[in-house]
Amino acid sequence: MMLAPEVETLPWAEQLAVDDASYRTQLAYLFNRSAFYREKLGAAGFDSQQAAGGLVDIAQVPLTEKGELRATRTPDNPIGAHLCATPSEIVRIYSTSGTTGVSSYVPLTAGDLDNWVTASARSYAASGVAAGRRIVSTYNAGPFAAGAALAAFDRIGLCHIPVGTGNTERLMQAVELLTPEAVVLTPSYAAYLVEWAAERNIDLRGSSVERVLVAGEPGGGEQAFRAKLEEGWGARVTEAMGIGDIGVSLWGECEEQDGMHLGARGFVYAELIDPESGVSVQMNDGATGELVLTHLQHRAAPLLRFRTRDHVEVWTTPCKCGRTGPRVRCVGRTDDMLIVRGVNVFPSAVREVVSAFAPDVSGHILVRPQASGVKQEPPLRVSVELARDAADDADLADAIRDRLRKVLVVQTQIDLVPWGSLRRSDYKSKLVEH
Repeated sequence: MMLAPEVETLPWAEQLAVDDASYRTQLAYLFNRSAFYREKLGAAGFDSQQAAGGLVDIAQVPLTEKGELRATRTPDNPIGAHLCATPSEIVRIYSTSGTTGVSSYVPLTAGDLDNWVTASARSYAASGVAAGRRIVSTYNAGPFAAGAALAAFDRIGLCHIPVGTGNTERLMQAVELLTPEAVVLTPSYAAYLVEWAAERNIDLRGSSVERVLVAGEPGGGEQAFRAKLEEGWGARVTEAMGIGDIGVSLWGECEEQDGMHLGARGFVYAELIDPESGVSVQMNDGATGELVLTHLQHRAAPLLRFRTRDHVEVWTTPCKCGRTGPRVRCVGRTDDMLIVRGVNVFPSAVREVVSAFAPDVSGHILVRPQASGVKQEPPLRVSVELARDAADDADLADAIRDRLRKVLVVQTQIDLVPWGSLRRSDYKSKLVEH
């Protein structure tokens, strides 16, 4: 389903021309209103919008790090020096969870909020949900930026059933009694629910759910993991992705399941960089790198070349759905990446290889670096959880180790651990640093 075919099918060259005009206007706005960017761009040798140029010159503009923004916060301005709007212009202030310290605040004007909801609605509609259908959401997202994504369901015309997290019985009761066609949740929670239902002899495949929309963490696009979810739910699985500082559900996967389309086209410009050098990478078919995003029509606290730390793969070949422009799949977080003798290793890539050994393994893994820091010496230690009825088998460990060596070109030590011994409380695979 396309909410805005005239936008979503616009030839990409025409989209870039539109975006270039928006980018130049956004730059002028930053020079006029943003103390943070006036100083940052001035230090880089740009004293005006004209000096900074257009999108073809954007790689010459300095990148923005989240830590830089945090460093400008003061008691008088807890948002930071990148704040551009006056108090009377701001209609919403979201906060981050603050897991790494004090919460960051994300302000929005009425126009910003509408753009966020518009982009999210396009992204979720791409998955095939349509007006009149029912969808259950499981995010306790009210205070956080993801809360804006929930308004996208209203924009699409869905009957939204918000359940939240923390009560699986309540969620499954809603699925049984209210018969929704779709659920939206994190991929790891979707996997947990497959196990939860199996333990209780609940026929999840026989439920009304036809579509499982996953977001909030990487993993929904891993082929082996997705196949496991689709088998467990008896439903099609598609993923969406957003970045709280830039926008929620910026990207959404269509029913072709061949990468996520940019639902925020016109509002956000996407680039790739090499995560170590910061050098721009062309967004060609098969390219990989760190995703960098720039606001094009933002007013409250616009960001320029913001490093998302999401490591993505790009496809530029035409999609059968008719949407134009590049598609992405998130491979993992660049700040979760380990380098083992020059080889980049993401926990998500390890999990995808391990999941191919189902039903002997559950798919849950624990990656344990042997030293602090990104660079590691082999072997990389990986705990692999056995399936409920599987036996600890040295041949299985050898097979997993050999496959990881062949696919990821990395030496590993495989520890097979009993089913249920890896924590389920966070519903996700963990990378633990000792």
